[in-house]
Amino acid sequence: MSLDTVVEDIRDEARARAENLREEGQARADEIVAEAEADAEELLEERKREVERKIAQEREQTLSSAKLQAKQKRLEARRDVLEDVYEQVEAELVDLSGDDREELTRELLDAASTEFEDEDEVYVYGRADDETLITEILADYDGYEFVGDRDCIGGVYVEGKNSRVRVNNTFDSVLDSVWEDNLKDVSARLFDQ
Repeated sequence: MSLDTVVEDIRDEARARAENLREEGQARADEIVAEAEADAEELLEERKREVERKIAQEREQTLSSAKLQAKQKRLEARRDVLEDVYEQVEAELVDLSGDDREELTRELLDAASTEFEDEDEVYVYGRADDETLITEILADYDGYEFVGDRDCIGGVYVEGKNSRVRVNNTFDSVLDSVWEDNLKDVSARLFDQ
């Protein structure tokens, strides 16, 4: 065997080994690329799911916020309507005149007078426009005297000279009391609840 043959055999072996290493390297590179692509695909899918979850969460928050705003607007509108009704009733009480005003004022004074049966002098206040009416009604009560104006829409405010008892039977206080007691029913009737 000649030296040339030995050299050629070594070269063939080196070439075969180099080809083998190149093929192994390429296989490993392909494997790494495939793993990287799979990881990238998995990461992309995870990001998509995360984005979809965030979108769904933001959609839900926006929807909840919109529902809350709508509910607040409804409540504000209802409150406005109730305030209008209250003001309308108040205006009708201010405009109440004649026998109706006298009858209501007399009933309120009668109800208040039960607190002052032991009093010799009782002071009555009322709306300035009702002074004549109240004075006429007080003619039927011994020891009762109209002593001044009260900022109210009608009715009477009564206090005893010697006691600390005061009775607020003004239209305002009666309206407030009736309104509070019946607000739920009024609301139900107005808004069909």
